[in-house]
Amino acid sequence: MSENPASAPAAPGVNCPYKNPALPIEKRVEDLLGRMTIEEKFWQLFMLPGDLSEGKDKYRHGLFGFQFAARGASSGESGQLLEYGRTGSARETARRINEMQRFFVEETRLGIPAIFFDEALHGLVRDEATAFPQAIGLAATWDTELMARVSTAIARETRSRGIRQILSPVLNIARDPRWGRVEETYGEDPFLAGKMGVAFVKSFEKMGVVTTPKHFAANLGDGGRDSYPIHFSERLMHEVYLPAFKACIQEGGSTSVMTAYNSIDGAPCSSNPWLLRKVLKGEWGFDGFAISDACAVGGLLDLHHTVATREESAASAIKGGLDVIFQTELGHHVPLLRAFTEGMIDERIIADAVARVLRAKFRLGLFEEPYVDPGEAERWNGCPDHRELALEAARKSLVLLKNENKTLPFRKDLRAVAVIGVDAVEARLGGYSGPGNGKTSILDGIKEKMTTRTNILFAEGCGRALSGFRPIPPEFLVFDEDGEERPGLRGEYFNNTELSGEPALTRTDPKVDFWWTFYAPHPSLDQDWFSARWTGRIKAPGDGLFHLAVEGNDGFRMYVDGELFIDCWQKQSAPHVEIPYEFWENKSCEIRLEFRENFGNSMIRLLWDAGAPDVAARIEEAVDAAKQADAVVVVVGIEEGESRDRARLGLPGRQEEMILRIAATGRPVAVVLIGGSAVTMSNWIDYAPAVLAAWYPGDEGGNAVADALFGDYNPGGKLPITFPLSEAQLPLYYNHKPTGRLDDYMDLPGQPLFPFGCGLSYTSFEYEGLAIRPAVIKRDGTAKVTFTVRNTGDVAGEEVVQLYIRDLVASIAQPVMALKGFKRISLEPGESKEVSFDLTPEHLSMLNADMERVVEPGDFKIMIGGSSRDLRLRGFMRVSES
Repeated sequence: MSENPASAPAAPGVNCPYKNPALPIEKRVEDLLGRMTIEEKFWQLFMLPGDLSEGKDKYRHGLFGFQFAARGASSGESGQLLEYGRTGSARETARRINEMQRFFVEETRLGIPAIFFDEALHGLVRDEATAFPQAIGLAATWDTELMARVSTAIARETRSRGIRQILSPVLNIARDPRWGRVEETYGEDPFLAGKMGVAFVKSFEKMGVVTTPKHFAANLGDGGRDSYPIHFSERLMHEVYLPAFKACIQEGGSTSVMTAYNSIDGAPCSSNPWLLRKVLKGEWGFDGFAISDACAVGGLLDLHHTVATREESAASAIKGGLDVIFQTELGHHVPLLRAFTEGMIDERIIADAVARVLRAKFRLGLFEEPYVDPGEAERWNGCPDHRELALEAARKSLVLLKNENKTLPFRKDLRAVAVIGVDAVEARLGGYSGPGNGKTSILDGIKEKMTTRTNILFAEGCGRALSGFRPIPPEFLVFDEDGEERPGLRGEYFNNTELSGEPALTRTDPKVDFWWTFYAPHPSLDQDWFSARWTGRIKAPGDGLFHLAVEGNDGFRMYVDGELFIDCWQKQSAPHVEIPYEFWENKSCEIRLEFRENFGNSMIRLLWDAGAPDVAARIEEAVDAAKQADAVVVVVGIEEGESRDRARLGLPGRQEEMILRIAATGRPVAVVLIGGSAVTMSNWIDYAPAVLAAWYPGDEGGNAVADALFGDYNPGGKLPITFPLSEAQLPLYYNHKPTGRLDDYMDLPGQPLFPFGCGLSYTSFEYEGLAIRPAVIKRDGTAKVTFTVRNTGDVAGEEVVQLYIRDLVASIAQPVMALKGFKRISLEPGESKEVSFDLTPEHLSMLNADMERVVEPGDFKIMIGGSSRDLRLRGFMRVSES
């Protein structure tokens, strides 16, 4: 490795070409490339979270960029999940980024500025930033003009701090709601995702902030599991999973793209020549840069096992078409750099990757204006205009799913209103969120809404917890060593599966709550062949009968006071085994917990139910509050997120039971759903007269929900995903290809609970007067579809009108229907509006047998309505042979 400055090209002069903003960017890139050492080139292809606290000298060769103030990993040894949240004020963040940028510009040899990057899925994930509705909620607005205003606000808050790249948006198509990351997406439809995605990225790119659509290209695998390998055909990729990415790159101008963790037909996305070189850079002409997801290049070795060394992982990724390696620790660079300095990658490939990064930095103007005004960051982050926009977006994201007998809106002059559920006060923002900025809970929103004469009764209810068990905290675990009592348990780890011989590692573990997915407990152990023993005592949490439990997906057994109480030594699938144990003050029990692993991807947890809430009592409190009220708002929620896929889509814990008990009181009940994905409701939907999907509605969510519940706003959002009756129907999406025979099951309908695009209103709408002109067009022609929508109710409302098409006869089977247009319109009572859509060759085209995009002659059915099932108008048009 060359570390001698004398071996580097001559230091640049003040007037060298790459510093001249009057020259074309390509000339500047060419000049700068020619001055760079191999080390300097590598560091322009390496990004990580952190700052300069590890020492400026480590970055003397420069750096692609930092994710500021997200140093380290919050997931322990896996190094996968980065920390977000409290990092100081907007002004302070801008000041500190300026300081770091000054080092790169003024103290490194070439003065190449860094790109500071962050997450901004629905608001920057930092202090004082405005939190807008989660991405799935923004998709539920079906309003691209609103999305453009929201993204402009986020971009302004982002750039004002000196952050010039966001690792957003998520463009994956959510065809299975079991996936824990549905909340981050724009739903199940490629057309809707593309339109919302383009509206999102355009604002950032125009403002000089690089957008990074992810995860290229499809990381939702079988069973709704995150980052599972996929085996989709090239046709399916181009028809469903790639169009939104292509639109954001070619229409929205996205400068970057992030690859997915998983593989396509065995080729990891981060080193996939077909995906990155043939499609992205070849067919689409993408001249930006592709980055890996965090630690995904290391994952070629640790996850996919397609390389034998970390050096090979870097070489494989860069040769496969990746440009920038995103790792989570500075030390990860050591073996990756060797792939560059030891000639494992062709210099022309390296030069192309570096040129893409430098091109972006020149286009951003970082060489001329590397610093920001901290006062601007303070001015824009969380400003009143953005707060008002957050309220508008939250209102428009609300989807009214059921409103039997016009239960909603409730009157404001009620004597008493019961508000039930922890989600009424938690004001959760969803995944990839910051701490929020003065966020308003639903309870606070309702209190603000009601008159002083209304009694607001609140009860937490049962919560979302699946069980009352939790890891035994460190303060209740002790072991003896050298005659002294020490906190935690003694952990002994063996390089075999039978606890035999001397341990390879002995350490103190504060608690037993381990998920070893990609790594062993320690480098001295094999990931898939080890055993462990924990010994010590459990101190009494109080007087009474408690339950101890062990969860594990491999062999385990536990001895209590020398007696074998739990025996699951034969490997099995993640059982939960519990035993009763009576404690009293100052008593402790001796435990020995043993575990063995012979496969990999292991989990072991030592739990108890001490301190668990009395769920039955909390449900009783909620029912009592409901009995005292004139109306009841039950706020329930789901658990989800990255690496938190759901096997079951019902409400977790005992929330369904709580809804049924409250509904049985006979009081008017409205159920408000908090969450970013579908929920099955068969057990309780018939007993709840009103259901409102609020998603994760952002800082102003509480006020928005209160507005809808009490009639100051008429919900008009629509579902961007299908809600199934049961998990047994999955995957279930509206735009499937024609079935070979049947659609239903013997014991379950094939139709969903709530279809794609559906959403009710407090008013009603009538569609009429469909006209398609001309009715016959040439293959390169355009037809205009017009019709009229009228508000036939008594209150103002918004309707999302949707246009679907079906190619009646095609050489390759086409979807039974496909969304090709939508508009959100507002109508006063009795008001009518004419709505029109242009149908172009883009809307009518398909991929033929040779994977060529063509418009085939023939008849097309045009369907207009308020959802994929609520079709009000139908017509036909023809594409002629000539």
